[in-house]
Amino acid sequence: MFFPKQESPQTDIYCRINRHATLVTLVHAECFSLLVVIETMLFADKNKMALLLMFVTLLHLVTLAMLFIATMEKSWWVWDGMENSDLWYNCRYDNISGTWLCASSKETEWLHAVQVLMVLSLVFSSVSFLVFLGQLFTMSRGGLFYFTGLCQVFAGLTALSAVLIYTLHNKEILQDNREVTLGHFGYCFILAWVCVPLLLCSGIIYIHLRKKE
Repeated sequence: MFFPKQESPQTDIYCRINRHATLVTLVHAECFSLLVVIETMLFADKNKMALLLMFVTLLHLVTLAMLFIATMEKSWWVWDGMENSDLWYNCRYDNISGTWLCASSKETEWLHAVQVLMVLSLVFSSVSFLVFLGQLFTMSRGGLFYFTGLCQVFAGLTALSAVLIYTLHNKEILQDNREVTLGHFGYCFILAWVCVPLLLCSGIIYIHLRKKE
């Protein structure tokens, strides 16, 4: 007699991690392929260098804005349409007043780790952008944006660590008696995952970018 195999919650979590990791890898590969195509097209004509700089700047600003929203907004975990949690608050929608009533999240080691990593990612990305602007005006011709790229890569790695921790330990972070299957990840969590390949991709672009003029 055969019995259906029962998957543990831990197995299900690791399956979700593998799916996310696969998605990040594919997006990263596509971004790198796009970089090669763009460099091939643009570096053939030095007059078009400004277009590449504009692309890199726009990508950085968009990623930085997404990272800020993912860190500060209130939708990392959603129990239903009336209650959600973020890295800082647990909020419930009050039908009577028509407003969100929020209370500070209970501090745990895992939650504190995610908070620190997301803030560090935001700081690294901001420093990277400021350094990039400074290097545009001070760096000699032919110089490489190594420091800018490394800061952006570090931002991507810290964001990756944060979302991995939240995925693996969301039960401990939420500290709720309800089953996690009754809720789902919110848009800020998804946005944080999207930021990871964008941060890494832009970091690689900076490392390979050479000042022409």
